Amino acid sequence: MGRALRWSYLFLRSWDEAGLKGTFREARTRFIRKYEREHHEYSRPERVLYDVLFVNGCPPEQAPHPPRYRVTHQIEQLRAAGYTAAEISAEACRPEDVLAGSTIVFFRCPYTEKTGEAIRLAKSVGKRVAFDIDDLVIDTKYTESIPAVKAFSREERALYDEGVERYGATLRMCEAATTTTEGMRREMEKILSPVYVNRNCASERMVQLSEDAWRKAAEEKRVRRAAGKEVILGYFSGSVTHNADFELIRPAVTRVMDENPEVRLLLMGMLDLPEELKPYEGRIIRKPFTEWEGLPEIIAGVDLNLAPVEDTVFNRAKSENKWVEAALVKVPTAASRTGAFEEMIRDGETGLTAADGEWYEVLSRAVRETELRDRIAENAYRYCRAHCVTTENTARVREIYEKIRKPHAAFVLPSCELSGGIMVALRHACFLQDAGWNVDLISTTAKWHVWKEFGHSFQCLSYADGGCEFNAYYDLMVATMWTTVDFIRGYPRVGTRAYLVQNYERDFYPCGDPQRLGSEASYFLPKEWKYLTISPWCEGWLRERYGQRPILLRNGLETEKYTPRRRDWAGRKIRILIEGDCAVDYKNVDESFRIAGMLDPEKYEIRYMSYNAEPKETYRVDQFLHAVPYDRTPEVYGECDILLKSSLLESFSYPPLEMMATGGACVVVPNGGNAEYLRDGENCLLYPAGDVGAAVEAIRRITEDAELRERLYKGGLETVRGRDWQDLREQIVSAYEGLIR
Repeated sequence: MGRALRWSYLFLRSWDEAGLKGTFREARTRFIRKYEREHHEYSRPERVLYDVLFVNGCPPEQAPHPPRYRVTHQIEQLRAAGYTAAEISAEACRPEDVLAGSTIVFFRCPYTEKTGEAIRLAKSVGKRVAFDIDDLVIDTKYTESIPAVKAFSREERALYDEGVERYGATLRMCEAATTTTEGMRREMEKILSPVYVNRNCASERMVQLSEDAWRKAAEEKRVRRAAGKEVILGYFSGSVTHNADFELIRPAVTRVMDENPEVRLLLMGMLDLPEELKPYEGRIIRKPFTEWEGLPEIIAGVDLNLAPVEDTVFNRAKSENKWVEAALVKVPTAASRTGAFEEMIRDGETGLTAADGEWYEVLSRAVRETELRDRIAENAYRYCRAHCVTTENTARVREIYEKIRKPHAAFVLPSCELSGGIMVALRHACFLQDAGWNVDLISTTAKWHVWKEFGHSFQCLSYADGGCEFNAYYDLMVATMWTTVDFIRGYPRVGTRAYLVQNYERDFYPCGDPQRLGSEASYFLPKEWKYLTISPWCEGWLRERYGQRPILLRNGLETEKYTPRRRDWAGRKIRILIEGDCAVDYKNVDESFRIAGMLDPEKYEIRYMSYNAEPKETYRVDQFLHAVPYDRTPEVYGECDILLKSSLLESFSYPPLEMMATGGACVVVPNGGNAEYLRDGENCLLYPAGDVGAAVEAIRRITEDAELRERLYKGGLETVRGRDWQDLREQIVSAYEGLIR
């Protein structure tokens, strides 16, 4: 039933705007497109990223002028202003396809379940969603004044009204809007704010065709004037709704034609010839509705363009297209003194305007005074060439879209596999998204997907071969490992390039490995790069060894996810947790298991947690916890009593902090990444790397000394209190905002 209603609505709207031929032309085109979608592959928009993506809900075969002006021409205007922009059909796209735009503009899209899903998805990943429309078909209180709508049957009216309400529903879901006139803006702002006016502009192609047309017509007009001073009035109808508009000037036109035998009337489009004009049928030129490329030549052939509109709220919101199209071919316009015509036309200078009752005087004067027509035509031409063309309105469109768009950032990740460093980058991304940024994740290792973490959603794009084609501008791109630096270095459309340093990555690799050279070079990036880091240790060596001036963004913890408790140490095995990837040398996991091997298996249970590596055969492991989901790690720490952490190289070591947050004890090798918060005997026990005996003794002391355990418990919780992510949020966001100012 829903599909039948939609097709019925589209049929009625097409009949209203395009007539019988246009309706069948649209039906044929839709059938062909449906066949092509079902039998042929088509491009996947998620593989291309643009600054602005228009979702066109008004196919050109249905009503050609609105999408041409509001989609095609705005795209040209945006490209001339330095943005990348593209279009996708609302009917053909899937909800996830809209994420190809950093800012997404839904043009004249009636609400459907698919449209609603697309908007919700776009908002969830931080995209800005806007609406664009050129008529007040957003509420039935505006459309009820249209004569053609009043003439609908009850069933037709119900379908039409449903379509109008669906436009309004989509508008209400958006966050901003653009439109054509001040009248439109005033009415739209009763539903949504902000609304920006970006007036219709002629395209470069329109100007080119218009130039050719007026030059060609100039000689023909000169010959015609010399021969008999024939004056042609032109009325160009876009739809059957214009019958009522022409009725405003019909008495004046009839009288002028009666008094001036040299006057002829050109009627174009779907206009019914009034009975009063039939006696002059021999002086009336009829032209069928034509494609837009042929319109300039036809308009250029008349001497005065007629643009009457009924003075209704609906019409006061309409644009001045008819005046612009005539001005570009040096034809003067006589228009109703209302809405956009009143806003744009300087009466007597760039056009003639008339109120009800004034049309006869205005037309009589225009017919008599050739010089007046020529002067107005030249003035209007010069004004429209300077102010009403896409390439002359680039500053205006930039001003609008800089207000609409969100700051756009990307964190470039080495992979999509969770690790401590990637979790920190994700946390920063969450804070920026909450602060109103549009944040993408870019990785080499995964195809396009929506990544959900920490209650947030992010568009994750791939820059590997066959991945996404990037055309969007980023205010900020952040490298998160040395291997991600080259992508940012080679990306041309970036405002600020930054490197979030989370470890001394050169020492990840043994001597002789060429990756040591690449990672070392990443600390000597050009001066325009900004360095960020997460620990005083990293901050220190970046300053002292490499002369950088990094911004310190301290790491935090989601403390609300950890429930501290004092352990009951009597009558059961003590649970020792070893954490780390045993395949990575600097994690020094082998040493932890040498220590575990020296502990009484009757007294101590050994649990091993690793995201990647499997335990070695020599390890004594009572329980192996492999690739534990991040949201379950608090539970793992809470079930254990002592963390044994022997890592030699850490930029910031999370496991001791996580164990403290649950009330557990820690035995740890000191390194640069944990030195900022670990205090021996106060919140942990430290032992020298390689001294396994000292580690065994530390475990024994914790097991047997209740007073020590209580001191470590209290000290650990005090340490954690200063590490809540929410307390660090404002500083982190402020630092990133400072990078793009």
